[in-house]
Amino acid sequence: MEEGEETKETNAEAKIPEESDKEEKSELESKASETIGESLESKEEKVVEKEKESPEEETTKETKEFEEDVIEDADEKPIEPEKLTEEEQKKLVEEMLDKEREKIIDKKAAREQEKKEEILSSWVPKTKLGKDVKSGKIKDINEILDKGMKILEPEIVDSLIDVKTDLISIGQSKGKFGGGKRRAWRQTQRKTKEGNVPTFSAFAVVGDENGHVGIGVGKSMETLPARDKAVRKAKLNIIKVVRGDGSFDSVGGGKNSIPYKVEGKAGSIRVELIPAAPGTGLVVGDELKKVLKLAGVKDIYSKTSGKIRTTFNLVKACVNALEKTNPKEGKKWFV
Repeated sequence: MEEGEETKETNAEAKIPEESDKEEKSELESKASETIGESLESKEEKVVEKEKESPEEETTKETKEFEEDVIEDADEKPIEPEKLTEEEQKKLVEEMLDKEREKIIDKKAAREQEKKEEILSSWVPKTKLGKDVKSGKIKDINEILDKGMKILEPEIVDSLIDVKTDLISIGQSKGKFGGGKRRAWRQTQRKTKEGNVPTFSAFAVVGDENGHVGIGVGKSMETLPARDKAVRKAKLNIIKVVRGDGSFDSVGGGKNSIPYKVEGKAGSIRVELIPAAPGTGLVVGDELKKVLKLAGVKDIYSKTSGKIRTTFNLVKACVNALEKTNPKEGKKWFV
């Protein structure tokens, strides 16, 4: 009997934890269902709110996107030429061409500056003057020109002043009946047994537009080497030009013209340069304008005689006259 009672007690005790486990499971299931229901309700509410708010937000987004597109189109799309007059169309075309020219000029200037920096960085001076300039003992080109020192390295001029170059039109392109436009390179031919051997020559002008100018001639079998030789020789032949304000004895102290009347000659050509008041401009030939502009002269009168079609001698006579503005310039000038 005692054993039967003990077995009943153990069965009762075993039933108790099973019932407790069931209760805990039911509680967990109820809690999970409640949380799931709450989350679903919250999601439904959010969806409803989004549906309520979405039309307005979509409209605002669409309007913003439309406004941005309109702004971009206004910036990018050009004006229709049909709505413009002929004068306005011409102005637009001129503005576009001017912008393109400015971009090309800026790119060219940047390339020249980079090239100049590379040349100066790799420059190894061979003369005493070049070593003094490289070391920084001489910082002004007027110190060299006033003492009459000879420049044998073009890098000396590049390191002391901001050099600008231009080519004189001494050649002529081929055309019917001896016509054709003037060009920078003059072409000549030499007859040989193998055939014609062409050579090209160029006439360069260099200056800083601040009282320094030089000219030089270069010859080669090709065009670009001839130009480089001419520019190099022009840098070696640079001179100082004294400027005035165009009045009697340069009372005003300006630097737009020359201080007094000077005359230069080369061959049969005589060039007389006469001071002029500010605003007069350069009253000279087209090729002489290039020389005077790079020399820093803005206003001047001129008088020429002789065979002025010979451009070589015309430019040489002009430079000879400019050289006479500087009484300290004692050397004889050669091209």
